[in-house]
Amino acid sequence: MQPSEPILRLRDVHVHFPIKGGVFKRTKDHVRAVDGVDLDVYKGEVLGLVGESGCGKTTLGKAILQLVRATGGSVTYHGDAGETELTTLDDAGLFPFRKRLQIVFQDPHSSLNPAYTIFGSLEDPLRHYGVRSRAERRKIVGDLLEAVNMRREAMDRYPHEFSGGQRQRIGIARALSIEPELIVCDEAVSALDVSIQAQVLQLLMDLKREKQLTYVFITHDLSVTEYLCDRIAVMYLGRIVELCDAEELFANTLHPYTEALLSAIPVADLDRKSERIVLEGDVPSPVNPPSGCPFHPRCRYAQDVCRTDVPALRPYRTAAGGEHLAACHLIDQPPAD
Repeated sequence: MQPSEPILRLRDVHVHFPIKGGVFKRTKDHVRAVDGVDLDVYKGEVLGLVGESGCGKTTLGKAILQLVRATGGSVTYHGDAGETELTTLDDAGLFPFRKRLQIVFQDPHSSLNPAYTIFGSLEDPLRHYGVRSRAERRKIVGDLLEAVNMRREAMDRYPHEFSGGQRQRIGIARALSIEPELIVCDEAVSALDVSIQAQVLQLLMDLKREKQLTYVFITHDLSVTEYLCDRIAVMYLGRIVELCDAEELFANTLHPYTEALLSAIPVADLDRKSERIVLEGDVPSPVNPPSGCPFHPRCRYAQDVCRTDVPALRPYRTAAGGEHLAACHLIDQPPAD
């Protein structure tokens, strides 16, 4: 699935965090958390963003929302009023766009203020965006709780009175409170039990259909993306190394890193079980990334060109006719037209 209308367009996005040291706290180096990402997010889709811990996917999600400021590149929002370059706006300029772009955080236990009732947490964005009547705010919050399969009376209770799955539902309700167009789900189910994960994922899909939402779904669990996502972008060391439709990714993997990730998915059916590819070593440091292809120190197919030249993210056509974007010197598929 690839709708024609983009809601967000990222071009050459970099997020580098300075490392300071010495008496005068001068900048000694940088952590290259995101190191040149081009990405389109299409209206109405679920885009999965996957990779190992430390690959930069959460930082990229926050850069999309301008919760973390990009140090280079552009993040362009396409709305009813036309195109807006978000990286050029200050906090006041971003205020109208906070209503359109929201986030569900990873940890349901720390994302809600324990000193506030659920109503207190959910009414705050409503008050900021013009809902002045307390009675109207209570009605909206009650409707939101019912939309995420919770009782209206829950709004007068405190976060510690709820389970992790219930808190994550409340976090989703808070993200929905100001009627956004796009929601970044940052590991939204990773802290939950498997049975609760399934309930929350089904809830997200139901809400997407009802409210015509767009999701950027950040996760390290590829089995979740197979169920939920229309397209999947695979990240490694701050870069996207493969991007295509979810079905196509699982059927015709091109990049060696994606191949290793897919081999790690537990499979109950022995007939479908494939060779487990164990990557040696850890993800290289984003402070001092390797030369050439960032994956070459762990790649079992690496050749001399991989150690010297950085591969570009290029379109390829698989034998089955599907189209991928992949960054690898060794792909033998024909380029896409």
